[in-house]
Amino acid sequence: MGISIWQLVIVLGIVILLFGTKKLRNIGGDMGSAINSFKKAMKQGEKDADKSLETKDDKVIEAEVTKKENDKA
Repeated sequence: MGISIWQLVIVLGIVILLFGTKKLRNIGGDMGSAINSFKKAMKQGEKDADKSLETKDDKVIEAEVTKKENDKA
């Protein structure tokens, strides 16, 4: 009960008739560049998050050491 290959071909033909091949090519290019930009932003965000975690870990350790020293006194 799925979609057959002929139904997909008919739908594709209708879409090409409505939009034309040039417009579909432009839409495909725009989608590709948007996906690439999204992937680059995700990688950059991961790098920034890793850097911020490294600096936060140092601060947390210093705070724990200070707290322990205060408890002993």
